[in-house]
Amino acid sequence: MEHKNILILIPSRYHSSRFEGKPLVPINGKSLIKRVYEGCERIKTSNQGKNLLNVDIAVVTDDDRIEKHVKDFDGEVVRVDEKLESGTLRIEKAYKKYFREKKKYDVIINVQGDEPLIDGPDLQNLADFHINSQFSISTIVKPESMSNENIKSSDKVKAIYSKENGKCHFFTRAEVPYIRDQSDASDNNEWFLHIGVYAYSPESLLNYCLLKPSYYEELEKLEQLRALENNMTIGAIITSHEMIGIDTPEDIIKLEGVLSE
Repeated sequence: MEHKNILILIPSRYHSSRFEGKPLVPINGKSLIKRVYEGCERIKTSNQGKNLLNVDIAVVTDDDRIEKHVKDFDGEVVRVDEKLESGTLRIEKAYKKYFREKKKYDVIINVQGDEPLIDGPDLQNLADFHINSQFSISTIVKPESMSNENIKSSDKVKAIYSKENGKCHFFTRAEVPYIRDQSDASDNNEWFLHIGVYAYSPESLLNYCLLKPSYYEELEKLEQLRALENNMTIGAIITSHEMIGIDTPEDIIKLEGVLSE
């Protein structure tokens, strides 16, 4: 059976306009970045798909404190000190600087450093899906009921996603879908929460990073819209796992409640 080489990179910055020092904040005794890293490591014990995966994992940071902390728990960490506008550009810079000459990777997975509930099976499924698809980029979505209040939050990104073909048509911070005629409302209505994880081939990552910021990207502050506006395609797998992206200090309280359960 053919082995596939997977590179998982976790961009992690100390400075954040909404939550300074977020990667190092303790959550039930373990930092946010350590929880993300350990979730990524579990892909190594969940190789149940068609492809056997050789997996390398590293945190990408520009901060001495994060670098030291990752090394203290024996994680791999690389430095990208250039000032770049997005996590994707930091991933690309790290790939070219540290990994491109090391190994021929089949998939590069960008796991945003604020997804502490990410787990091995989802990453395994994402890698398998991307390897066997024709999409430029692949990601993860989670179905939610229309009664879930997160639909009203601009911090929670919604995907316009088709179950029939696995394609994401758009992403937005707005409240979508909007049910205009309430007579159409039913328990089957749902929306799709976007999870901050992306899979690329090395070529698609490099091609994306050549693109200029796009109109809707700059309005919504969602970098994945740059890909869609330039005719790149984005597919997605569905997860049923609980996911809580950490955007604000209030999200820590929600996460600790879930972990205690």
